[in-house]
Amino acid sequence: MTSTDTTLPERLRVARQSAGVTQQQAATALGVSRPLLVAMEKGSRKVRPEELVTLASLYRREVSDLLRPQPPVEGIGAQFRLALPSRVDEEKLHDAIAEIERLADDFLDLARRSRVDLPRRYPTEFRLTESDLAPAAEDLALEERRRLGLGDGPVQQLREFLEDEVGLRIFMPRLPSKIAGAIVYAEPLGGCVAVNANHPVQRRRWTLAHEYAHFLTRRDRSEVTTLGGRSNADERFADLFAADFLMPRSGVRRRFLELTRDRERGKPTVADLFHLARAFRVSFQAMTHRLEDLALIPSGTFDKLEPRLRPAEAERTLGLSPDHESAELLPVRYRFLAVELFTNGEITEGQLSAYLRTDRAQARDVVRELTTSNDVTGGGMPKPVRWNEPEC
Repeated sequence: MTSTDTTLPERLRVARQSAGVTQQQAATALGVSRPLLVAMEKGSRKVRPEELVTLASLYRREVSDLLRPQPPVEGIGAQFRLALPSRVDEEKLHDAIAEIERLADDFLDLARRSRVDLPRRYPTEFRLTESDLAPAAEDLALEERRRLGLGDGPVQQLREFLEDEVGLRIFMPRLPSKIAGAIVYAEPLGGCVAVNANHPVQRRRWTLAHEYAHFLTRRDRSEVTTLGGRSNADERFADLFAADFLMPRSGVRRRFLELTRDRERGKPTVADLFHLARAFRVSFQAMTHRLEDLALIPSGTFDKLEPRLRPAEAERTLGLSPDHESAELLPVRYRFLAVELFTNGEITEGQLSAYLRTDRAQARDVVRELTTSNDVTGGGMPKPVRWNEPEC
Protein backbone atom coordinates (compact mmCIF):
# COMPACT_ATOMS: atom_id res chain seq x y z
CA MET A 1 0.00 0.00 0.00
CA THR A 2 1.43 3.40 -0.98
CA SER A 3 1.46 6.49 1.25
CA THR A 4 -1.08 8.07 -1.10
CA ASP A 5 -3.46 5.14 -0.52
CA THR A 6 -3.37 5.85 3.22
CA THR A 7 -3.66 9.65 3.03
CA LEU A 8 -6.22 10.03 0.22
CA PRO A 9 -9.31 9.10 2.29
CA GLU A 10 -8.37 11.62 4.98
CA ARG A 11 -7.53 14.26 2.38
CA LEU A 12 -10.91 13.77 0.74
CA ARG A 13 -12.71 14.17 4.06
CA VAL A 14 -10.80 17.32 5.07
CA ALA A 15 -11.19 18.87 1.61
CA ARG A 16 -14.93 18.24 1.68
CA GLN A 17 -15.36 19.73 5.15
CA SER A 18 -13.25 22.77 4.24
CA ALA A 19 -15.34 23.36 1.13
CA GLY A 20 -18.51 23.24 3.24
CA VAL A 21 -19.88 20.29 1.28
CA THR A 22 -21.98 17.64 3.03
CA GLN A 23 -21.47 13.92 2.50
CA GLN A 24 -24.85 13.74 0.79
CA GLN A 25 -23.97 16.57 -1.61
CA ALA A 26 -20.69 14.86 -2.51
CA ALA A 27 -22.43 11.53 -2.99
CA THR A 28 -25.03 13.15 -5.24
CA ALA A 29 -22.30 14.78 -7.36
CA LEU A 30 -20.73 11.35 -7.84
CA GLY A 31 -24.04 9.60 -8.45
CA VAL A 32 -23.47 7.16 -5.58
CA SER A 33 -25.09 6.53 -2.20
CA ARG A 34 -24.01 8.37 0.92
CA PRO A 35 -22.74 5.13 2.58
CA LEU A 36 -20.48 4.59 -0.44
CA LEU A 37 -19.07 8.12 -0.06
CA VAL A 38 -18.46 7.41 3.64
CA ALA A 39 -16.61 4.23 2.65
CA MET A 40 -14.34 6.26 0.34
CA GLU A 41 -13.49 8.66 3.18
CA LYS A 42 -12.74 5.74 5.49
CA GLY A 43 -10.54 4.00 2.92
CA SER A 44 -12.64 0.86 2.73
CA ARG A 45 -13.60 1.58 -0.88
CA LYS A 46 -11.09 2.80 -3.46
CA VAL A 47 -11.78 6.02 -5.35
CA ARG A 48 -11.90 5.63 -9.11
CA PRO A 49 -9.92 8.15 -11.24
CA GLU A 50 -13.06 9.74 -12.71
CA GLU A 51 -14.53 10.07 -9.18
CA LEU A 52 -11.37 11.75 -7.96
CA VAL A 53 -11.61 14.31 -10.79
CA THR A 54 -15.25 15.04 -9.90
CA LEU A 55 -14.50 15.46 -6.19
CA ALA A 56 -11.48 17.67 -6.85
CA SER A 57 -13.66 19.98 -8.94
CA LEU A 58 -16.41 19.98 -6.32
CA TYR A 59 -13.97 20.82 -3.53
CA ARG A 60 -12.09 23.37 -5.67
CA ARG A 61 -8.83 21.47 -5.37
CA GLU A 62 -6.28 20.14 -7.83
CA VAL A 63 -6.20 16.37 -8.19
CA SER A 64 -2.46 16.50 -7.41
CA ASP A 65 -3.24 18.19 -4.08
CA LEU A 66 -5.52 15.34 -3.04
CA LEU A 67 -2.85 12.80 -3.97
CA ARG A 68 -0.10 14.27 -1.80
CA PRO A 69 1.51 11.67 0.45
CA GLN A 70 1.59 13.70 3.67
CA PRO A 71 -1.46 13.93 5.96
CA PRO A 72 -3.55 17.09 5.46
CA VAL A 73 -3.58 20.06 7.77
CA GLU A 74 -6.56 19.16 9.92
CA GLY A 75 -9.60 21.37 9.52
CA ILE A 76 -8.26 24.92 9.38
CA GLY A 77 -11.26 26.06 7.37
CA ALA A 78 -13.75 24.35 9.65
CA GLN A 79 -12.10 25.78 12.79
CA PHE A 80 -12.05 29.31 11.41
CA ARG A 81 -15.70 29.10 10.45
CA LEU A 82 -16.65 27.99 13.95
CA ALA A 83 -14.76 30.97 15.39
CA LEU A 84 -16.43 33.55 13.13
CA PRO A 85 -18.86 35.92 14.84
CA SER A 86 -22.41 35.10 13.78
CA ARG A 87 -22.85 38.46 12.04
CA VAL A 88 -19.86 37.87 9.76
CA ASP A 89 -20.87 35.94 6.66
CA GLU A 90 -18.97 37.34 3.72
CA GLU A 91 -18.03 35.28 0.70
CA LYS A 92 -14.69 37.09 0.45
CA LEU A 93 -13.77 36.02 3.96
CA HIS A 94 -14.75 32.40 3.40
CA ASP A 95 -12.71 32.35 0.19
CA ALA A 96 -9.72 33.73 2.10
CA ILE A 97 -10.07 31.05 4.77
CA ALA A 98 -10.17 28.33 2.11
CA GLU A 99 -7.04 29.78 0.53
CA ILE A 100 -5.22 29.84 3.88
CA GLU A 101 -5.99 26.16 4.28
CA ARG A 102 -4.58 25.41 0.83
CA LEU A 103 -1.47 27.50 1.60
CA ALA A 104 -0.98 25.62 4.87
CA ASP A 105 -1.09 22.34 2.96
CA ASP A 106 1.36 23.73 0.39
CA PHE A 107 3.69 24.75 3.24
CA LEU A 108 3.76 21.16 4.49
CA ASP A 109 4.33 19.91 0.95
CA LEU A 110 7.31 22.24 0.52
CA ALA A 111 8.79 21.05 3.81
CA ARG A 112 8.32 17.42 2.76
CA ARG A 113 9.93 17.98 -0.63
CA SER A 114 12.81 19.89 1.02
CA ARG A 115 13.20 17.21 3.70
CA VAL A 116 13.24 19.79 6.49
CA ASP A 117 11.43 20.11 9.81
CA LEU A 118 9.67 23.42 10.32
CA PRO A 119 10.90 25.13 13.52
CA ARG A 120 8.88 25.24 16.73
CA ARG A 121 9.72 26.90 20.01
CA TYR A 122 6.32 26.84 21.66
CA PRO A 123 6.15 27.62 25.38
CA THR A 124 3.85 25.84 27.79
CA GLU A 125 0.32 27.17 27.47
CA PHE A 126 -0.48 29.94 29.93
CA ARG A 127 -3.72 29.41 31.87
CA LEU A 128 -5.69 32.63 31.98
CA THR A 129 -8.09 33.57 34.77
CA GLU A 130 -10.49 36.50 34.59
CA SER A 131 -9.00 38.21 37.66
CA ASP A 132 -5.99 40.54 37.50
CA LEU A 133 -5.75 40.63 33.70
CA ALA A 134 -3.32 43.56 33.53
CA PRO A 135 -0.57 42.14 35.80
CA ALA A 136 -0.95 38.70 34.21
CA ALA A 137 -0.58 40.17 30.71
CA GLU A 138 2.55 42.10 31.68
CA ASP A 139 4.08 39.07 33.40
CA LEU A 140 3.48 36.90 30.34
CA ALA A 141 4.84 39.54 27.94
CA LEU A 142 7.99 39.94 30.03
CA GLU A 143 8.44 36.18 30.30
CA GLU A 144 8.13 35.77 26.53
CA ARG A 145 10.61 38.57 25.93
CA ARG A 146 13.08 36.89 28.31
CA ARG A 147 12.50 33.48 26.73
CA LEU A 148 13.12 34.86 23.26
CA GLY A 149 16.05 37.07 24.24
CA LEU A 150 14.36 40.35 23.29
CA GLY A 151 15.33 42.51 26.26
CA ASP A 152 13.12 45.59 26.59
CA GLY A 153 13.76 47.25 23.24
CA PRO A 154 11.57 47.47 20.14
CA VAL A 155 10.99 44.39 17.97
CA GLN A 156 11.75 45.71 14.49
CA GLN A 157 10.69 42.75 12.29
CA LEU A 158 7.95 41.19 14.37
CA ARG A 159 6.55 38.87 11.71
CA GLU A 160 9.90 37.38 10.75
CA PHE A 161 10.86 37.04 14.40
CA LEU A 162 7.73 35.11 15.37
CA GLU A 163 8.07 32.93 12.28
CA ASP A 164 11.73 32.07 12.88
CA GLU A 165 12.07 32.11 16.66
CA VAL A 166 8.65 30.79 17.71
CA GLY A 167 7.53 28.82 14.67
CA LEU A 168 4.23 30.51 13.88
CA ARG A 169 3.08 30.24 10.25
CA ILE A 170 1.97 33.78 9.41
CA PHE A 171 -0.08 34.55 6.30
CA MET A 172 -1.28 37.99 5.23
CA PRO A 173 -4.35 37.68 2.99
CA ARG A 174 -6.59 40.58 2.03
CA LEU A 175 -9.58 40.28 4.36
CA PRO A 176 -12.74 42.39 4.81
CA SER A 177 -11.83 45.62 6.60
CA LYS A 178 -13.62 44.74 9.85
CA ILE A 179 -11.56 41.53 10.27
CA ALA A 180 -8.17 42.26 11.88
CA GLY A 181 -6.81 38.73 12.06
CA ALA A 182 -7.28 35.15 13.16
CA ILE A 183 -5.34 32.26 14.66
CA VAL A 184 -5.83 28.51 14.64
CA TYR A 185 -3.75 25.59 15.87
CA ALA A 186 -3.76 22.79 13.32
CA GLU A 187 -1.51 19.78 13.25
CA PRO A 188 0.81 18.86 11.70
CA LEU A 189 1.64 22.49 10.83
CA GLY A 190 1.16 24.11 14.25
CA GLY A 191 0.10 27.67 14.99
CA CYS A 192 -1.28 29.44 11.89
CA VAL A 193 -1.98 33.19 11.95
CA ALA A 194 -3.81 35.34 9.40
CA VAL A 195 -3.32 39.12 9.51
CA ASN A 196 -5.26 41.50 7.28
CA ALA A 197 -2.88 42.80 4.59
CA ASN A 198 -5.26 45.71 3.90
CA HIS A 199 -4.57 47.28 7.30
CA PRO A 200 -1.77 49.80 8.02
CA VAL A 201 1.57 48.41 9.17
CA GLN A 202 1.13 49.46 12.82
CA ARG A 203 -2.31 47.84 12.93
CA ARG A 204 -0.88 44.64 11.45
CA ARG A 205 1.84 44.49 14.10
CA TRP A 206 -0.70 45.06 16.87
CA THR A 207 -2.95 42.34 15.44
CA LEU A 208 -0.02 39.93 15.27
CA ALA A 209 0.88 40.53 18.92
CA HIS A 210 -2.82 40.24 19.84
CA GLU A 211 -3.15 36.87 18.05
CA TYR A 212 0.09 35.69 19.68
CA ALA A 213 -1.54 36.29 23.07
CA HIS A 214 -4.42 34.01 22.02
CA PHE A 215 -1.90 31.39 20.93
CA LEU A 216 -0.11 31.55 24.28
CA THR A 217 -3.31 31.25 26.33
CA ARG A 218 -5.94 29.33 24.34
CA ARG A 219 -4.14 27.10 21.85
CA ASP A 220 -7.07 24.70 21.71
CA ARG A 221 -9.52 27.32 20.43
CA SER A 222 -9.50 29.26 17.16
CA GLU A 223 -9.97 33.02 17.33
CA VAL A 224 -11.13 35.58 14.78
CA THR A 225 -10.50 39.19 15.84
CA THR A 226 -12.92 41.83 14.58
CA LEU A 227 -12.54 45.59 14.90
CA GLY A 228 -15.07 46.97 17.32
CA GLY A 229 -16.09 43.45 18.30
CA ARG A 230 -16.95 41.98 21.66
CA SER A 231 -14.69 42.83 24.59
CA ASN A 232 -14.58 39.73 26.75
CA ALA A 233 -11.75 38.77 29.10
CA ASP A 234 -9.78 36.96 26.38
CA GLU A 235 -9.89 39.98 24.06
CA ARG A 236 -8.98 42.46 26.81
CA PHE A 237 -6.08 40.26 27.88
CA ALA A 238 -4.83 39.98 24.29
CA ASP A 239 -4.82 43.78 23.91
CA LEU A 240 -3.06 44.23 27.25
CA PHE A 241 -0.45 41.66 26.21
CA ALA A 242 0.06 43.39 22.85
CA ALA A 243 0.77 46.70 24.60
CA ASP A 244 3.21 45.09 27.05
CA PHE A 245 4.94 42.98 24.39
CA LEU A 246 5.34 45.77 21.82
CA MET A 247 5.98 48.57 24.34
CA PRO A 248 7.59 47.10 27.49
CA ARG A 249 7.35 49.35 30.51
CA SER A 250 11.08 49.65 31.22
CA GLY A 251 12.07 50.21 27.59
CA VAL A 252 9.40 52.85 26.97
CA ARG A 253 10.22 54.64 30.23
CA ARG A 254 13.93 54.73 29.43
CA ARG A 255 13.40 56.07 25.91
CA PHE A 256 10.88 58.61 27.18
CA LEU A 257 13.30 59.95 29.81
CA GLU A 258 16.09 60.16 27.22
CA LEU A 259 13.87 62.22 24.92
CA THR A 260 12.61 64.58 27.64
CA ARG A 261 15.75 64.94 29.77
CA ASP A 262 16.45 68.47 28.53
CA ARG A 263 12.82 69.57 28.31
CA GLU A 264 11.45 72.03 30.82
CA ARG A 265 10.11 69.97 33.75
CA GLY A 266 10.55 66.91 31.58
CA LYS A 267 7.44 67.74 29.57
CA PRO A 268 7.47 66.06 26.13
CA THR A 269 6.53 67.72 22.88
CA VAL A 270 4.14 66.19 20.37
CA ALA A 271 7.21 65.54 18.19
CA ASP A 272 8.71 63.47 21.03
CA LEU A 273 5.60 61.30 21.11
CA PHE A 274 5.79 60.73 17.35
CA HIS A 275 9.48 59.79 17.56
CA LEU A 276 8.77 57.41 20.42
CA ALA A 277 5.92 55.78 18.50
CA ARG A 278 8.18 55.33 15.48
CA ALA A 279 10.98 53.84 17.59
CA PHE A 280 8.63 51.09 18.84
CA ARG A 281 6.82 50.82 15.48
CA VAL A 282 3.37 51.42 16.88
CA SER A 283 0.75 54.04 16.08
CA PHE A 284 0.78 57.48 17.68
CA GLN A 285 -2.48 56.58 19.39
CA ALA A 286 -1.11 53.32 20.83
CA MET A 287 2.03 55.01 22.16
CA THR A 288 0.14 57.96 23.65
CA HIS A 289 -2.27 55.66 25.46
CA ARG A 290 0.67 53.57 26.68
CA LEU A 291 2.37 56.66 28.12
CA GLU A 292 -0.88 57.63 29.82
CA ASP A 293 -1.17 54.13 31.34
CA LEU A 294 2.41 54.41 32.63
CA ALA A 295 1.63 57.87 34.12
CA LEU A 296 4.39 59.45 32.04
CA ILE A 297 1.96 61.95 30.50
CA PRO A 298 -1.39 63.19 31.82
CA SER A 299 -4.43 61.02 31.32
CA GLY A 300 -6.56 62.23 28.41
CA THR A 301 -3.62 63.60 26.40
CA PHE A 302 -4.58 61.74 23.25
CA ASP A 303 -8.21 62.87 23.44
CA LYS A 304 -7.01 66.50 23.63
CA LEU A 305 -4.59 66.12 20.72
CA GLU A 306 -6.69 64.00 18.38
CA PRO A 307 -9.07 66.67 17.00
CA ARG A 308 -6.22 68.80 15.63
CA LEU A 309 -3.75 66.06 14.67
CA ARG A 310 -3.22 64.48 11.27
CA PRO A 311 -0.60 61.77 11.94
CA ALA A 312 0.56 61.31 8.32
CA GLU A 313 0.98 65.05 7.84
CA ALA A 314 2.77 65.41 11.19
CA GLU A 315 5.20 62.62 10.31
CA ARG A 316 6.06 64.29 7.01
CA THR A 317 6.64 67.60 8.81
CA LEU A 318 8.96 65.85 11.27
CA GLY A 319 10.88 64.20 8.45
CA LEU A 320 9.78 60.68 9.44
CA SER A 321 9.70 58.45 6.39
CA PRO A 322 6.63 56.19 5.99
CA ASP A 323 6.80 53.08 8.15
CA HIS A 324 6.97 50.27 5.62
CA GLU A 325 6.90 46.55 6.29
CA SER A 326 6.03 43.88 3.77
CA ALA A 327 2.45 42.66 3.67
CA GLU A 328 3.55 39.65 1.63
CA LEU A 329 0.89 36.92 1.63
CA LEU A 330 3.35 34.09 2.28
CA PRO A 331 5.69 33.42 5.21
CA VAL A 332 9.36 34.10 4.46
CA ARG A 333 10.37 30.49 5.09
CA TYR A 334 7.64 29.27 2.74
CA ARG A 335 9.00 31.47 -0.05
CA PHE A 336 12.60 30.42 0.57
CA LEU A 337 11.69 26.72 0.49
CA ALA A 338 9.87 27.13 -2.83
CA VAL A 339 12.72 29.09 -4.40
CA GLU A 340 15.35 26.66 -3.11
CA LEU A 341 13.50 23.69 -4.62
CA PHE A 342 13.31 25.56 -7.93
CA THR A 343 16.99 26.59 -8.00
CA ASN A 344 17.96 23.00 -7.17
CA GLY A 345 15.89 21.78 -10.12
CA GLU A 346 13.37 19.85 -8.00
CA ILE A 347 10.28 21.76 -9.14
CA THR A 348 9.44 23.49 -12.42
CA GLU A 349 8.85 27.18 -12.96
CA GLY A 350 5.14 26.43 -13.33
CA GLN A 351 5.10 24.65 -9.97
CA LEU A 352 7.03 27.52 -8.39
CA SER A 353 4.46 30.00 -9.71
CA ALA A 354 1.64 27.88 -8.28
CA TYR A 355 3.28 27.71 -4.85
CA LEU A 356 3.96 31.48 -4.83
CA ARG A 357 0.48 32.37 -6.19
CA THR A 358 2.04 34.49 -8.96
CA ASP A 359 2.58 34.35 -12.70
CA ARG A 360 5.92 33.14 -14.07
CA ALA A 361 7.39 36.62 -14.56
CA GLN A 362 6.70 37.55 -10.94
CA ALA A 363 8.03 34.17 -9.79
CA ARG A 364 11.32 34.92 -11.54
CA ASP A 365 11.43 38.27 -9.73
CA VAL A 366 11.00 36.45 -6.42
CA VAL A 367 13.85 34.10 -7.31
CA ARG A 368 16.13 37.04 -8.07
CA GLU A 369 15.12 38.75 -4.82
CA LEU A 370 15.68 35.73 -2.60
CA THR A 371 18.85 34.43 -4.27
CA THR A 372 20.73 37.71 -3.91
CA SER A 373 22.40 38.44 -0.59
CA ASN A 374 23.26 41.79 0.94
CA ASP A 375 26.95 41.09 0.27
CA VAL A 376 28.63 42.44 -2.87
CA THR A 377 31.22 41.02 -5.22
CA GLY A 378 34.59 42.64 -5.92
CA GLY A 379 32.93 44.50 -8.78
CA GLY A 380 30.30 45.99 -6.48
CA MET A 381 27.40 43.84 -7.71
CA PRO A 382 25.00 41.94 -5.40
CA LYS A 383 26.39 38.53 -4.52
CA PRO A 384 24.14 35.56 -5.40
CA VAL A 385 23.24 33.17 -2.60
CA ARG A 386 24.66 29.68 -2.94
CA TRP A 387 22.06 27.19 -1.79
CA ASN A 388 24.36 24.17 -1.69
CA GLU A 389 27.58 25.31 -0.08
CA PRO A 390 30.38 22.66 -0.08
CA GLU A 391 31.11 21.11 3.27
CA CYS A 392 34.33 22.05 5.03
